[in-house]
Amino acid sequence: MEHTLRYGTQELTLELPEGVTVDVFEPKRAPCLADPVAELQAGLDSPIGCMSLEGRSAPKSVAIALPDETRPFPTRLLLPPLLKRLFQAFPTLRGEDVALVVGGGLHPPADEAQLARILPENLHGCRVVSHDAKHSPMRSFGTTSRGTPVEVNKVYGDAELKIVMGMVDAHQFVGFTGGAKGVVIGCASEPMIEANHRMMREEAACAGNIENNPVRLDMNESGELIGVDIAINVVLDPHKKPVALMAGVPALVMRAAAQQTGFLYGLEFSEPYDIVVASCGGAPKDICLYQAQKGLNSATQCAKPGGKIILVAQCAQGIGDEVYEEYVKQYPCAYSLKKAFEASPFKMGAHKAYLFARATTNFEVKIHSDLSKEALAQCHLEKGDLQSTVDGWLAAHNGPVRIALLKNANSSFFTQQ
Repeated sequence: MEHTLRYGTQELTLELPEGVTVDVFEPKRAPCLADPVAELQAGLDSPIGCMSLEGRSAPKSVAIALPDETRPFPTRLLLPPLLKRLFQAFPTLRGEDVALVVGGGLHPPADEAQLARILPENLHGCRVVSHDAKHSPMRSFGTTSRGTPVEVNKVYGDAELKIVMGMVDAHQFVGFTGGAKGVVIGCASEPMIEANHRMMREEAACAGNIENNPVRLDMNESGELIGVDIAINVVLDPHKKPVALMAGVPALVMRAAAQQTGFLYGLEFSEPYDIVVASCGGAPKDICLYQAQKGLNSATQCAKPGGKIILVAQCAQGIGDEVYEEYVKQYPCAYSLKKAFEASPFKMGAHKAYLFARATTNFEVKIHSDLSKEALAQCHLEKGDLQSTVDGWLAAHNGPVRIALLKNANSSFFTQQ
C-alpha cells in the first residue's frame, strides 16, 4: 500500500505492507468558495453582531492586523478589496491614515522579503508595520480578569477603527485560532503573550475547546479591552482554499468559524494506535521545528501509551525560535527539561520545548526532517527516515499492528478518545 504525505511544498511516499491495519485520517471535504471576494463583501454588508463600515462614523485612522507567513491566510486575495471598500466607505480617509500591522507574536518581525511575499503590490499608500513583540512601542489597555497585561502595538492600539484578518484553525491549547488572536497574540507584547500562554497547562486548555478554555477566554476579554471592532476570518481546506469567510465581532466570528473548522478537522478513533505517522500538512505548517510541534500534539492524542510516533516536517527555515533553541541546550535530556519547566515560572519559547518533552517522555518519537541529526539532537529529538523507521518498527513488532496516518496533523484534533 502506497501513501503520500505532504512535506514542505513536496510530497513523500510511504510504502506499507498488505494486511497491516492502517487508518488514514484526513479532513472532511467541503466545497471551496466560488468567489471569496464576493463572500468578503457579503460579510462586510452584514457583519455578525456589529454595524457595517458604511454605518459607522468616518474614523481618522484605521489599523488592520495581518498574520505573518507562518499562516496561510490569503492576504493577497482579500486585503485589496477590503482596502478598496474602506476608502469608498470613508472618502476622507487617506492612505497614510491606514496602517497594516503584520503580527507574528514572538516570531521575528517580518523583513522586507517576507513582507513582499505576504502583501499585495498595491497598498494605496498605506503604512506597513512589522510588529516586534520585544521592541515595538506598545499601548496599554489595562489588565484582564485573569491577570494578563493587555499591551499591543501602539500603531494598532492608537487607531480609531481596528480590524483583524486571520484564519480559524484548531490549536493545541487555545482551542481554535481566529477572532482577536491576531491582535492579542500577533500584535502583543512579550509579557502579554507569556501571561496568556501560561494557562496552557490547565486541563481545559486543549484543541477544540472554547467554552471553558482559560487561554481562549482571556484572549476574547483582551480583544474587548483593546476594542477590536471587526474580525475577518476564513476557514481553509487542506489545500489552503477558503471554504468559509465571516466578518463581525471577533468572538462571535471565531465561534461561528470554529464550528466549520471542527466539522472539517475534528477526528475520532475507536482505540489507540501502535504507530502514528503524522505529517504537519506541508508548508507553511512545517516551515520550522517550532511550528511543526503542533502536529506532534495531535499524534499523541491517538497513540498508545509508550507508542511510536514519527513526525514528518521539512523545517525549511530551521529551528525557528532562538529562545526555544537556547532553552533546550540547558538540559541534558527531555526528562530534566520537563521537570524544570513544570517547577519554574512560565516562559514563552521554553514552552515549546516543554511540549516536545511532554511527548518524547511518554512516546518513542522520531522526526523526518531536512534538519540535521545534530540539530535535532540538540533539541533532544531523534532524526529518523520515514520509510526505514516505519519498516524497523514493523519488523520489531510482535502480533497485529495498528497504524494511524495523520495527513494534516497541525490542523487536526481528536474529539473523542
